[in-house]
Amino acid sequence: MSKDEKNKNDKAGGSDRDKHYATLRRAHRDQKRERGEIPTPSPKDRRKTRAEDWKAPQLAPEQVFLYGLHTVRAALDNKQRQLIRLSATLNALQRLEIGEANPPCPLEIVAPHDIEKIVGPEAIHQGVMLETRPLPVRRLEALKDSPLVLVLDQVTDPHNVGAIMRSAVAFGAGAVITTQRHSPTESGVLAKSASGALELIPYIQITNLADALAELHKLGFFSIGLDSEGPAELEKSFSGGKIALVMGNEGKGLRQKTRETVSALARLDMPGAIKSLNVSNAAAIALYASRQFLARA
Repeated sequence: MSKDEKNKNDKAGGSDRDKHYATLRRAHRDQKRERGEIPTPSPKDRRKTRAEDWKAPQLAPEQVFLYGLHTVRAALDNKQRQLIRLSATLNALQRLEIGEANPPCPLEIVAPHDIEKIVGPEAIHQGVMLETRPLPVRRLEALKDSPLVLVLDQVTDPHNVGAIMRSAVAFGAGAVITTQRHSPTESGVLAKSASGALELIPYIQITNLADALAELHKLGFFSIGLDSEGPAELEKSFSGGKIALVMGNEGKGLRQKTRETVSALARLDMPGAIKSLNVSNAAAIALYASRQFLARA
């Protein structure tokens, strides 16, 4: 074999090996994208995702899209959920342990970028999306037997509300109550942040917070508004056998009308240099303290 022929064969062999390894790398990247470990590039530009190019689709009033493995699994297990359509990759179906032959609702096998057309390129969807209807409306009177509820005074960030829901479920709160205005509605972002907790606790939206607090008082709740300038420490402010914790907006805190309506104002005792916490962190601490009090009451 001549030297030129040998070089030609080496190049051909190298080319085949390069193609093989490139295929393996692409398959590995696709699996990581389906698991939500890396973002999926948009079909228009495979080199990088441009979230600013994405436009959210117009949704009907009763249309909710949930995404993410934990979120969708919890929704599928919730008997009160009205399921419309499940869209998933084959990999996601396997991780959810759902067979193509017997899905819990109409099933569509899709690619990751099909889901991103609905939920956006920055959503960590993990290869699954569930179209559903909002959960049934809950009423305050259904909370008469609960010893602990959480009330949000215009907390606007769905990530904060989702994190608060997780803490509320962890500490056995009976509901998360919020206002219809200046608060997140039931959505994929809220549900993903709650990581399944939306299916486990009533999310009650009311029109007037002062009226809702008055109704809770009639049901026997002692309401405590959390304020960094509160006159007493939270641990010294508890009273009675039923507690309603009231958390304020991320920036402005409690509104004046709310301050005037709650049974007491209290603060978290923080001896360190920082005197305020993110509302979701503060809610978790307050829920823990409330549970400690109720256990002794």
